[in-house]
Amino acid sequence: MQSRLVWENAGERTFVLVLDAGEEAFAAISDFAAKGKLEGASLTALGAFERATVGWFDLSKKTYKPIEIGSQCEGAEPAGRHRRRRRRQAQPPHARGAGSERWHHPRRTFPRGIVRPTLEVTIVETPARLRRRKRPELGIALIDLSSSD
Repeated sequence: MQSRLVWENAGERTFVLVLDAGEEAFAAISDFAAKGKLEGASLTALGAFERATVGWFDLSKKTYKPIEIGSQCEGAEPAGRHRRRRRRQAQPPHARGAGSERWHHPRRTFPRGIVRPTLEVTIVETPARLRRRKRPELGIALIDLSSSD
């Protein structure tokens, strides 16, 4: 993986990562975020995978359901977020996108993906530390603007 800081101003930083074939995308992004001590960031990506695990959120069960894609697929505009937990442990990036033309739902979650041939990722870290709070009725954490810095 190659990476470069391409912009920085008033606490906001923008990085570009270029992942190589064979890399596990979300492990590589998580490792980059942990080493760079990124606090809160959003990401977008463009590229493809030789195989991937996507999923969808089952609201009735409050959990993600995995879907394995065992063949070449496009990462059609994956987007997501990264945050560090209160104990300063990095949380894996939470990325969404369309896994391939055969998956028509635009809000799939990508928990795993082996890059092929490449994945280009843009990460924007913001100076404001947005906090998420788990919403028990949904089973997911959403931004709570009342508790953000």
